[in-house]
Amino acid sequence: MAESEGSKLRFETWLVIGFVVAMILSTTVIVVTNSSKSTVFSAYVTDSENENIQHQQISIMREDIAEDGYVVANTMSTPMLVNDWREPHRTLMVITAPEKPFDAAEAEAIHDFVTEKGGKVVIASNSTNAQRVAQKFGVSYFDAPVADLQRYYEVEIDGQSIPDDVRKTYAIASINKNLGDVDSSQTRIPCGEENVVKDDLDECYFPVLFHRPTAIQLLNQGDDQDSNREVKVLAHASPGAYLAYKDFNINDPKNPLPGDVQTGYVVRIDYPGIDVVDKVVGEREDEVQVTGSIIFVSDHSAFANHLWDRDTADLTGKQQCISTAYDEDKPHNCWDSGPGGLSDSAGDVEWNGNSFYFSALLRDMMEVDNEKLSATITRHNDQFYVVFDESRHVTSSLSAPFTEAMGAIVMLTSDTLLKWLIILNLMALLSIAIMVVPEKENWRHVFDLTRFRERPNKVDSNTYLQRVRESLMTKVRNFNDLTRDEMVRKTPAEVQSMIKDPRLIELLYSQQRSYSNEELRQILQQIRRWGK
Repeated sequence: MAESEGSKLRFETWLVIGFVVAMILSTTVIVVTNSSKSTVFSAYVTDSENENIQHQQISIMREDIAEDGYVVANTMSTPMLVNDWREPHRTLMVITAPEKPFDAAEAEAIHDFVTEKGGKVVIASNSTNAQRVAQKFGVSYFDAPVADLQRYYEVEIDGQSIPDDVRKTYAIASINKNLGDVDSSQTRIPCGEENVVKDDLDECYFPVLFHRPTAIQLLNQGDDQDSNREVKVLAHASPGAYLAYKDFNINDPKNPLPGDVQTGYVVRIDYPGIDVVDKVVGEREDEVQVTGSIIFVSDHSAFANHLWDRDTADLTGKQQCISTAYDEDKPHNCWDSGPGGLSDSAGDVEWNGNSFYFSALLRDMMEVDNEKLSATITRHNDQFYVVFDESRHVTSSLSAPFTEAMGAIVMLTSDTLLKWLIILNLMALLSIAIMVVPEKENWRHVFDLTRFRERPNKVDSNTYLQRVRESLMTKVRNFNDLTRDEMVRKTPAEVQSMIKDPRLIELLYSQQRSYSNEELRQILQQIRRWGK
C-alpha cells in the first residue's frame, strides 16, 4: 500500500514539474521573441524615448476621442470578445496596423458584430494582415503600395525638401457619398468647421493624407452575400495611380493600373435595418433598428500622430498647398487644384490633420442621428463607446505572455467545436477521477466518545428529501406552538397558510419536483432562516 501511494506521489510530482517547465519555456520563448520589438500604432504609448516611434503611435487619436466625450476602452486579448460587449450598436472598435493576421474565428466574430449586433468597426492596414476580415465583407487588400504621380504631397525637414515620394499620397474624401457615382473631373466644396458642427457633410469633402497606402478593391463575390448592404468608396487614388510591385516604373507590366475607384483608400459598408434591444438604465428597454457599419482604410498611418494631429504634422514637415514646394515645374497637383480637387473659392482648403475628417466620419457611423433612440443617449457622447484593439500589436516582452495566454483562452472557449472538446475532456477526466478516487463517507456527529475516530455508515441519499421535509414540519410546528397531534390534524391549506413561502410549500407537496443534494442543503439554510 505504501509503495502504491509513493508511486502515485511521484507521478503527481512529475506532472506538476512538467506543467511548470512547459509554462516557463513558453513564457521564455514569447519574451525572447518580443524583446527586440517596439510597440507602434498603439493608442496607449505616450512616452516613447524615440521621437520617431512616438510619431507612429495613435495616442493623440485616443486623447481626442476621449476629449469628445466618448467612453474609451481597449481589448488586449482578442477581438472575438466583441459580441459580449454592452450595447454593441453604440460601440465602435478601432483596429490599426494589425501585425498579427486574424484567424477565421476572429473574422467571423467581427462580421457578426457588424451584421447582427449593429456594431461599428474601423480597420486600417496597408498589408494583407486584414485580408481575412476584409474578405468576409466582400473587399480585398492589395499587397503593394500605391504610387500616384498626380496626387502626392510635399515634405520638408528643417527647411529642406526631401526627395519626392509618390507613395505619400493624398485623396479627396467624403463622409457618406460613393465617389464612384460622382464626376471625378468636377471641383468639390471643402468641408469647414461650420459643416462639421451642423453635421452638414453630404455635399462637401475633406483632404486626407496617407503615408504609404495600399489599395482596397471591391470583390464581385465575397463571403458576405447580404443584398441589403450599402457599399461606398469614400476616397480613392487618381485615375493614373498604379501598384508598385516591382519598382516605380508606371510602364512596367508587373505594376498594374487598377483604376481610380478600384484603387480605394477608404471603403465604407453599412448594414441598415438591424433589430436590436437598446437599454437605458432606469428608463426603458426598447427594440430599435440600427445600422451596422465597417470602414476599411488602406493605410494605418492615416491615424498615426504625425498625420492625425496638425501640430505634429507641421513638426514632421507636411506641407500645405500654399507652400512653395508645390512649384509649377513639378507634374503633380495639390488638393486645391486639378481634376476632382477642392475649390478654394468655395471655402477653406487648408488641411487640418486627418483628425478633422476621421472624427467626423466616426461620429457619422454612430447612432447619434437615430430618431428611435432616446434623446438621453443621442445628446451625450458618453453613451457611446470607442474600443481600441491592442491585441493585434507586438507588445512588450513583459505583457506578451499574458496577452498570448488570454487570446488562447478566449479562442478555446469561443470556438464551438473546441469548447465542446474541452468540456468532453473535462468530463472524461472527472469520470476517471470518480472511478479511481475512493468516495468519502458522509460525516455525522458521533455522540459516543469511545467511537470518536470511527466513521458512521454513509447516509442513504434517498432519505435526504424526507428528512428535510420532516425538519420543515418540525420548525413550523414549534413556531406555532402545536403538539404533534394538532399538527397532524392540520389540512394542507392550513399548513400552507402558516408557511407562506412558495419554495418551502413546493418542497412539502410537490410530487414531481426532484432535488439535488446541493439544492437540499440550500433549502435547509432557508428553513433555518424561516420564522426569524
